[in-house]
Amino acid sequence: MERLTARELFDKVSARLTLRWVAGQRGESRAIVPAEKQPRRPSLAGYLNTIYPNKIQIIGAEELSWLDSLDSRQRWEMVEKIMGFQPTALIVTKDQSVPADLRDAANETATPIWSSSQRGHELLTYLQYHLARLLARRVTLHGVLMEVYSIGVLITGESGSGKSELALELITRGHRLVADDAPELTQIAPDVIDGSCPEMLQDLLEVRGLGILNVREMFGHTAVKPSKYLRLIVHLAITPREQPIEQGGLERIYGDNSYREILDTKIPQTTIPVAPGRNLAVLVEAAVRNHVLKTKGIDPAQTFLDRQAHQMQRQAPW
Repeated sequence: MERLTARELFDKVSARLTLRWVAGQRGESRAIVPAEKQPRRPSLAGYLNTIYPNKIQIIGAEELSWLDSLDSRQRWEMVEKIMGFQPTALIVTKDQSVPADLRDAANETATPIWSSSQRGHELLTYLQYHLARLLARRVTLHGVLMEVYSIGVLITGESGSGKSELALELITRGHRLVADDAPELTQIAPDVIDGSCPEMLQDLLEVRGLGILNVREMFGHTAVKPSKYLRLIVHLAITPREQPIEQGGLERIYGDNSYREILDTKIPQTTIPVAPGRNLAVLVEAAVRNHVLKTKGIDPAQTFLDRQAHQMQRQAPW
């Protein structure tokens, strides 16, 4: 999401954070943007900061006491300065009463003020997590996102390569569908990509000849999953019928493995040639099992090469 307005954020978190909109209702269109697009360095949400102001400023008992300690002129200048930063919203904690001058300034400058019954650190913890997810970098890719043996697997390939048919067979084998055709991938951490399904496509799978299938209704609630971290990409490469599958020596040993960069994160990719007679579902399951072994430090190909080198040393004449 490129931007988030005050109204959108309030609607998403007000129930969880027990928020009430007490002033500045005209400022509902004020926007908050991702941290990397902000000219200033603070976080998106934080306690009242008058040097590097946060977009969401939390005002607790200490901050209100500090304002009360100022003389009338200093207080007026400080309230004017806070509003001049044009925050997306100010949040007053623990259902404390909002000072009249702060309320009047908010209404005059269309600055939203929300009140919550929760404490400041509770608001801050939830807002930081929620804003990071809402404003995270994201991309939509063509493919089918599945959960296979608890691993998030993105199946890619050209149109007609059999991605949806493969997904349907995997579902019948007990694996779960996350998203068909257009999974949304979100970077929720420097090396973590979370995949989910657009609302319009949830629970649906399009199979040529059958049309659109409702996986949840056909196979039950356990056949679908709302989201999954992406750990492996399986790319289906179409091989012409008249052309046999050819692989070099090392490729036959190590497999056709590479990496694909998504949102600056390298995701392991295994390419499986598609040809008549190949059981793709079994091959995908094997690819996932092999990936799990490699993450545990077990590399069958390297084990074979080590055994071969050891055997050659034993048979050497010197």
